[in-house]
Amino acid sequence: MHPLRRQRYSLPLVLLAAALLATLAAIGSAGASSGRGDPESSADAHAARADFDSNRGSVYAMTNAAAGNQVVIYRRAPDGQLTLQGYVDTGGLGTGRIRLSSQGPVLLSPNNRWLFVVNVGSDELSVFRVVRGGLRLVQVVPSGGDMPNSVTVDGDLVYVLNNGGAGLGNITGFRQAQDGTLTQLPGSSRPLSKAGADPAQVSFSPDGGTLVVTEKATNLIDTFAVGNDGYASTGVTHPSAGITPFGFDFTRSGEFVVTEAEEGIVGAATASSYSLTGPGAHDLATVSAAVPDFRSEVCWTVITKDERFAYVTNFGDGTISSYAVGKDGSITLAESIAATTTFGQLSIRDHDLSRDGRYLYAIDIASQKVHAWEVERDGTLTPIGAFAGLPGTVAGLAAS
Repeated sequence: MHPLRRQRYSLPLVLLAAALLATLAAIGSAGASSGRGDPESSADAHAARADFDSNRGSVYAMTNAAAGNQVVIYRRAPDGQLTLQGYVDTGGLGTGRIRLSSQGPVLLSPNNRWLFVVNVGSDELSVFRVVRGGLRLVQVVPSGGDMPNSVTVDGDLVYVLNNGGAGLGNITGFRQAQDGTLTQLPGSSRPLSKAGADPAQVSFSPDGGTLVVTEKATNLIDTFAVGNDGYASTGVTHPSAGITPFGFDFTRSGEFVVTEAEEGIVGAATASSYSLTGPGAHDLATVSAAVPDFRSEVCWTVITKDERFAYVTNFGDGTISSYAVGKDGSITLAESIAATTTFGQLSIRDHDLSRDGRYLYAIDIASQKVHAWEVERDGTLTPIGAFAGLPGTVAGLAAS
């Protein structure tokens, strides 16, 4: 055809072409979301997105109250300041204890539309939908074991870590429907290494192909390969590079940084980093081993959005330490004390970054406040306030 000559099309062909393009665009959009299904991929997603867009900038924690667990909700302003919005019942029970020794008991889905909260006292998991003005409870479901203390999600696949107390802990899998409800995968529970392992966290690798669990009492790190059907393999155990492995966070390429409380010895806390290798990517290679931060009872880990720094909270003395993260996942200590909350006391606990990575938030059981910092480009932390409203039993934190 001559390049300047206009081609004529009949109206039915134009409509057919437009429909075909729309269909291809929809397929492309759905395929780009994740390897697994997205519970918000239906027509209902448009309403959900409208609700979600109006509720950007929130921080959530849980009371862990024995008489009835609740979610504490804060609104986040553009400058990082928080305003207490209120409390919402989870429909389950907490423990009432001031120390829930785990990372990830409160978790936002990657799309920030679902909030998952464990109820340790009643062995249940609560699912909330993030809606205009707050949260709406969707479901309370048995966790598949005793004392759930951490949860992780990849697409429509959810796994809960059950501590088990003195008994045998496990991980248990669920599928999430488009309405947010969970259905347990029959026969999906996988035991940990031994009874009384005292696990701290479960998390999917960034590609969703591996589940990682840290065990504090055994000084082990467990990995489970996850099949396309959502079922995890039998766990493979690996010795931790440091003593008392606790919380961890992944880079997008699959390296992860683990804190080590070193049995709570004053000034002995460390962190290590690992990469996943081997068939099924559930073998571990140590990248950096037991790098000290010279603080006490380090527990929780979060990596910045640009993946240049990892922040770890030291429960034993109310401080945050920072590590520089190399492109290969190696870590070096940046600042032994990058920030403080209630210095010198058993105080700081879970922390998380806002979705845009600009602000870091941490709960503190001594001051019973959420403390906040602005994350500077060089990794330093500038305090912007502390916000009341937490009980002494507070545990878990998730920020959007």
